[in-house]
Amino acid sequence: METLFLSGCALLLSACLLPLFFMRTTGKTSRRIALFIMLSGLACITTTALICFFSGTDCNLLLYALTPELLFNIHLDRLAAFFTALIGLVAFCCVIYSLNYIEHGGSEKGRHILTALLPLFILSMIMVVASDNMFGFLFFWEIMSISSFFLVMYNREKVETQKAGIFYFVMTQFSTLFLFIAFLLIYRYTGTFDIGYTEALPQVVKSFAFMALVIGFGTKAGLIPFHKWLPYAHSAAPSNISALMSGVMLKVAIYGLCRFAFDVLQPELWWGFVLLAFGTVSAVLGVIYALKEHDLKKLLAYHSIENIGIIVIGLGLYVIFNHYGLQTAANLSMVGALFHTLNHAVFKSLLFMTAGSVVQATGTRNIEEMGGLVKKMPVTAILFLIGSCAISALPPLNGFASEIMIFQAYLGSFELNNPVVEIVMVIGLAAFALMSALAAACFVKAFGIVFLAKPRSREAGKATEVSLGMLAGPAILALTCVVLGVFSFQIIKGIGFDLPVPNMLPVSILLLLIILVFAGLLKLFHVPVRTGETWGCGIQKQTPVMEYTATGFSEPFVTIFRLIFRTKK
Repeated sequence: METLFLSGCALLLSACLLPLFFMRTTGKTSRRIALFIMLSGLACITTTALICFFSGTDCNLLLYALTPELLFNIHLDRLAAFFTALIGLVAFCCVIYSLNYIEHGGSEKGRHILTALLPLFILSMIMVVASDNMFGFLFFWEIMSISSFFLVMYNREKVETQKAGIFYFVMTQFSTLFLFIAFLLIYRYTGTFDIGYTEALPQVVKSFAFMALVIGFGTKAGLIPFHKWLPYAHSAAPSNISALMSGVMLKVAIYGLCRFAFDVLQPELWWGFVLLAFGTVSAVLGVIYALKEHDLKKLLAYHSIENIGIIVIGLGLYVIFNHYGLQTAANLSMVGALFHTLNHAVFKSLLFMTAGSVVQATGTRNIEEMGGLVKKMPVTAILFLIGSCAISALPPLNGFASEIMIFQAYLGSFELNNPVVEIVMVIGLAAFALMSALAAACFVKAFGIVFLAKPRSREAGKATEVSLGMLAGPAILALTCVVLGVFSFQIIKGIGFDLPVPNMLPVSILLLLIILVFAGLLKLFHVPVRTGETWGCGIQKQTPVMEYTATGFSEPFVTIFRLIFRTKK
């Protein structure tokens, strides 16, 4: 396993260097070779992670020792292997998408740099998750931050991109500062940078370290109130990078929170309520901000804030239920949070890639200038619809499978016999239900305005379907959304958790049979229908001006939540 992992890392590193050697040449051959090398490297690393996860065998490597304390060593246990496999899956699909996407826009030199930075960014995220030493963790964390900064700045000639990039860089260094403080506190009382549980920290120091970790990892993950950089950076970056940042990089921060708060420090009860508060506020406000947004990529970015909030809600519930001895509810919370981490990585990357295809075809991110694309880009529309249904938690897709687990965990709070905690849980449950409903409403707007009705601009009317390469990566992720949802019960049981989760397979088969029977009856009893012009109230031709707009759709929500938006009537 160690050899396979090292081979994958070496391939990613060579893919990073190859485009730089051919910087002065033209043509896409060197970029294509680098991207295929990336695919090979990711296949090796993902295979290693899956072997570690399902076999329970750890992968251990010492790469280099600066001093006896400052080490670059690798340790893949089940948690690290899970996140490594997640990174590998999403990155693999993003690289397939990039085979054609990179060739559109930018200069020849810029495309070479983008191709070189892509494997460096992916490798740094993998090494952060795999590191077993706080020094190595922070070293690769900085490489991840700096490489992603340069990727965000790809279209640096735009003022919008410059502002987004600089803001992102400042916030990512703010994040690193608090992680550095937390790690130094741990080292001060343990005398080691190795990542592992310690009882040496006084309770006050543990609490300070925990809050520093929440601020550090919360900033990188986009938790409110540390979220402001996220919609700007994600929308400014190329869409393949947006997919990686939202789908994967935010999850690296979640991994760090899980590893250090739960494994190293061991959580206290009040930590659970802190996580629950951060998660609930982020989930509700994230989706409310998304409802008002008309920039397609910013809309998706705000939903990343919402879904990170859902994950953190699950982590907070785990701490609370574990403290009160409700083991089933605690397991539902933790497994639901980690399962939603995987699910969000899949459907959010799918949505960002299909959004990138739409932006490339129309030349705009403003959904008010789109419309009618379901006829122009039918495959992209279907893939975006699958992602929209998944993020809206519609059964039997994967978003529903993980959110229902956290919802079930909330219901377990009625066994606490603590009135104050029960009131908190009821409020949290109501907020969770509100957030789910608003997410569905937001994607009704997004899909309807982007793909239905008539084109609202000349560019939308001229849009054409993207190439097969830009459809293949999202198609794999769309299929994964279906598989993770339909077989969620079997997957959870297969990895060793006997939890009361709904079995979606029989329901899915029943739904499929109903659809097939209905389609067959329509075909069998089809009667030709006479068509003709309908009375149009004197209007001779419908124009896009007469169509329902994103602004009109959002207006009731803006009115209801005007205190949050700080708008005046």
